[in-house]
Amino acid sequence: MDFFYRSSIQGQIVMTQKLQNYIDGEWVVPETQNYIEVTNPANSEVLGSAPDSTTKDVDSAVQAAKAAFKEWRQTPVLTRVRYLHRLKELCEERFEEISAICVKEAGKTLDEARGEIRRAIESIEFSFSVPSLMAGFKVEDISSSIDETAERQPLGVFAAITPFNFPFMVPLWFLPTAIACGNTYIMKPSPQTPLSMQILFEMLDEIGLPEGVVNLVHGGVESANALMEHPDIVGISFVGSSQVGKIIYTKSTSHGKRVQVQGGAKNYLAVFPDANLDAAVSNILGSAYGCAGQRCLAGSVVVAVGDVYDEFVSKLKDKASNLVVGNGLDNSSQMGSIISEASKTRILGLIEQGVKEGADLILDGREHEIAKVEGGAFLGPSIFTDVKRGSMLSREEIFGPVLSIMRAPDFDTAVEIINESRYGNAASIFTNNGGYAREFKYQVDAGNIGINIGVAAPSASFPFGGKKDSFFGDLHGQGDDSVRFFTDHKIVIERWP
Repeated sequence: MDFFYRSSIQGQIVMTQKLQNYIDGEWVVPETQNYIEVTNPANSEVLGSAPDSTTKDVDSAVQAAKAAFKEWRQTPVLTRVRYLHRLKELCEERFEEISAICVKEAGKTLDEARGEIRRAIESIEFSFSVPSLMAGFKVEDISSSIDETAERQPLGVFAAITPFNFPFMVPLWFLPTAIACGNTYIMKPSPQTPLSMQILFEMLDEIGLPEGVVNLVHGGVESANALMEHPDIVGISFVGSSQVGKIIYTKSTSHGKRVQVQGGAKNYLAVFPDANLDAAVSNILGSAYGCAGQRCLAGSVVVAVGDVYDEFVSKLKDKASNLVVGNGLDNSSQMGSIISEASKTRILGLIEQGVKEGADLILDGREHEIAKVEGGAFLGPSIFTDVKRGSMLSREEIFGPVLSIMRAPDFDTAVEIINESRYGNAASIFTNNGGYAREFKYQVDAGNIGINIGVAAPSASFPFGGKKDSFFGDLHGQGDDSVRFFTDHKIVIERWP
């Protein structure tokens, strides 16, 4: 289907048509007459438009997935996984093309997009292990002449509601493992960044999956609600803000569904005097300003412990001041754009609020020079110092290139400050003291812990941790948690006289 574009990195991506949904093995024109404009946040170029799908559109996808489930479940697991081997090959073949479209729709730099695609491919590779991870267990003679077996079985139709910031990677946390386990799937990407999923479903169509096994429904609130409420969907995966995540968790569980919600964050990074300071600054720079701070593992607050404060602040400000901010397709750019003008306006308001609270804005991203760019939703890196406990800057997720720095006199106080946060996605420590490192990972109440690591991002074979208001559910995305989420045990107790 020639639905929107072909390009190289250097070429111009030209969007000329409305996007379509992919249902029951076909590209289909949706029922809706309403479309959502998709723009490049770096220059406001209109890239196309995505349908704001209706409840009826969602039901069409669900019925297709439901009808496909019986045959797909009976397909041998090794055969199911072979389709995903071919999907990985196609992702490798189109690696640069996918990276380029991620830059265009999400505003990130080309290196960041390439990193995202590589991580997505790793998630596909993890699904290759499903034949082993789905194995059950058995005990002979659990009672006299009775054997008992636990068998893992797929459950039916699952769906994902995914965010704008990693438009290709996050959907692949879920879809490959779900279908390898024998389920069928519906994907609803963010309406701000739907183009990556159009490419993914082109490739899923090419590998020849049976009709209805995978389905794509674009849209906003109506389609999301329809997925949460539909009686034939057994589980929902979501990644996004905690505010929206709570709504999705509450509504989906009230309709009897399994739910995993990876929510927002306020990630703390503690720097100790014995740390390799240059390495710490480099790691924290990437953590705070990579993807313009628009990721759930972005470093938000640095707790500088003891007498490291002044030297750390000086080194960080110097490095951050020299970051090159510009269009992500320009290889010289080190930081791209904010996702939209609306998000930029929101972040500007939070910066102003931080100033009013009395924190010292020692690096003002509002004044940063933007390289070779006219227009676009750009902000430079900002740094606040002398941030107080309990302030907005210490509490609220900004989801932008703003870093706050706090003081702590000792290890125990640093841990107290970190654990005061209502979020628990990630926390990192920078130190050469093994005792501090052990106590940090033992005491800090966060799901992903970094030791001399700025972005504590689990690989695809480990669950993506999260605690407190950063996660709602029982089983996380990725790793063996994902296999458990997409399957359930059936216990068989048998005696043959």
